[in-house]
Amino acid sequence: MTAVLTPPSATAPPHSENAPQQVLHEVFGYPAFRGAQRDIVEHVVAGGDALVLMPTGGGKSLCFQVPAIVRHRAGQGVAVVVSPLIALMHDQVGALDELGVPAAYLNSSLDGDEARRVERELMSGKLVMLYAAPERILTPRFLAMLQSLNERGLLSLFAIDEAHCVSQWGHDFREEYLGLSALHEQFPGVPRLALTATADDHTRADIIERLALEDARVFVASFDRPNIRYTIVEKDEPKKQLLRFIRDEHEGNAGIVYCQSRKKVDETAAWLADEGLNALPYHAGLDAAVRRKHQDRFLRDDGVVMVATIAFGMGIDKPDVRFVAHLDLPKNIEGYYQETGRGGRDGQPADAWMTYGLADVVNQRRMIDESEAGEDFKRLQRGKLDALLALAEAHDCRRVRLLAYFGEPSAPGYRCGNCDNCIQPPSTWDATEAARKALSCIYRFRQNGGQRFGAVHLIDVLRGKSTDKVAQYGHSSLSTFGIGADVSDAQWRLVLRQLIAAGHLQTEGEFSTLALADSARAVLRGEVAVRLRVPSETKARGKTGRGRGAGSSASTGRDKPPPLPLDEAATALFTALKAWRGEVAREHNLPAYVVFHDATLAEMAREQPATLDALAGISGVGAKKLEAYGAEILRVLGAAG
Repeated sequence: MTAVLTPPSATAPPHSENAPQQVLHEVFGYPAFRGAQRDIVEHVVAGGDALVLMPTGGGKSLCFQVPAIVRHRAGQGVAVVVSPLIALMHDQVGALDELGVPAAYLNSSLDGDEARRVERELMSGKLVMLYAAPERILTPRFLAMLQSLNERGLLSLFAIDEAHCVSQWGHDFREEYLGLSALHEQFPGVPRLALTATADDHTRADIIERLALEDARVFVASFDRPNIRYTIVEKDEPKKQLLRFIRDEHEGNAGIVYCQSRKKVDETAAWLADEGLNALPYHAGLDAAVRRKHQDRFLRDDGVVMVATIAFGMGIDKPDVRFVAHLDLPKNIEGYYQETGRGGRDGQPADAWMTYGLADVVNQRRMIDESEAGEDFKRLQRGKLDALLALAEAHDCRRVRLLAYFGEPSAPGYRCGNCDNCIQPPSTWDATEAARKALSCIYRFRQNGGQRFGAVHLIDVLRGKSTDKVAQYGHSSLSTFGIGADVSDAQWRLVLRQLIAAGHLQTEGEFSTLALADSARAVLRGEVAVRLRVPSETKARGKTGRGRGAGSSASTGRDKPPPLPLDEAATALFTALKAWRGEVAREHNLPAYVVFHDATLAEMAREQPATLDALAGISGVGAKKLEAYGAEILRVLGAAG
């Protein structure tokens, strides 16, 4: 398809107050900006620098795409978009092409002739946007091309996507991002826009310093994703727990399952496939062609479950991911939020489900302690892990805790109504005495020969089990032997997990033996209360209620109804439109959602426009798509109606 950008209206000069709104409507087909989008767009159009923090699915791309088009219409040239992933570049350029916006990418997927063609288009000033990775942008040859464009007044702005990658404190540090400060040094008059979905205070400060954005305006949107339901359960045969969750809540839906290791990814994907699910593995150890094939299937096909390490996901724009599951504890809340945010980008209900246990806590602490990083970095990472553990162990509203981490307070007593703790408040118990018993037993181990032991042996001693190891070390003679027989194994694991999470216990060495921290004294003296949630495996094993906030709908399940309430006739139209969209997507080699989102098709089915003018009023139908597809859409609606 030949990209033809809609020319500016004679009644609205490119830098008029209405120019961004005009572009939003004419090109993208949206009637109005959302949230802070208008303020951000107008600030960048006027030449200002900005740091934008906006949740996944909040519309970050429009914050640089609209200014790029407005400034290009004003004769100010091309916008350069820094993007870390080839797949993301491909999809965004494909989507812009569908909108009639001249855009291209430069990356390793192009051969020499293709790359030279793109460079000629770049230097001619015809492109509105060029996507490239930071390592390519910082090459002397590319910087020389940018310098030539700038001297001719044809360099309109820099958009630095996934800007958290520049921060060593962030969850996805990439060294190549550090060199992007050169853009400010060499092109000080070109506005720069840095965007990310996740950044705590440390990461924000690092982005500002490393990208020289001290004078930039900072825009922070709400981090709340009210359509996502957060659920965290204790580990008990986690693969089976995952399978129950998918079958009970999301059979036939697209989803992502995150695992910590490549081996676990392969095993889990194979196991789910054997159980009849359309599951695929994805990690850096797979051949690049296999990774690309699996990612394409996930983006283009319905109902694919991608089992992956964190190598998968950044820049994945698939809007209808209905669940994101974690079989292992992430490193921090930023990573957890970024990964769970890949669900429900279309605004429809989605689940963030995680299972974790004591071994997760121990492993994450060991990885931090054994890393070669400096002590300041380790201390910060321990703090980030502690915040995630507090979220996992919480028995109050998880959303309140999650938002508070990003500096977004909630009203006193607020409960979201859409996390497991709000939907089905957990029972709690006073574990102060149990905690004192556990710490006392560890203290007795040290007195009785100076040995240290792991959690399994400690629980055996506390519960009075006569194992070979208990006999070997004579621990049946300890005063603490059997003093916790009234507490179950699951409850003891919960106690130890909480003590480690709170920093009262430390794990040491290859075998993760337990040792008292300085703060354990206060617990032993009864000065610190420990209140814990009761293990609730009955909830994890069966179907859970789909309690949602007011006005929200249940999970789609196998039947996958459209995102807007439709009657029987409209549902038939929606089905016909989806079939037509699938044919177009295959013809253009694009994911279906790039042609039209489900929400747009559902609105067409509900409103049943009979003319092109009426179709133009549907959100998501811009001028180019109306021209390209309008007649066909009216035909489908007429034939199915």
